[in-house]
Amino acid sequence: MGVSEADQLGGAKFRRQVVIGPYIADFACRTPSKIVIELDGDTHASQQSYDADRTHYLEDRGYRVLRFANRDVMQNVDSVIATIAAALSTPLRG
Repeated sequence: MGVSEADQLGGAKFRRQVVIGPYIADFACRTPSKIVIELDGDTHASQQSYDADRTHYLEDRGYRVLRFANRDVMQNVDSVIATIAAALSTPLRG
């Protein structure tokens, strides 16, 4: 029997394409941790101001925003999962 990704991430359940206010998060875990994961492709280099506004909005609502480049997900998924797992196990300071 294999270990699921949810088990690897402390049982956290992420949903895809989650509406939060005026934004759609790529992935979000509302409980137990409020974490948003954004996957950034090449187009994000030209929209840094928009991304900063979006991150600020989400953080103001208690979310921790993790951004990963698409190439990192494709080439180094173990590191991406480790980063998410670390964020899930570290309480947000508020």
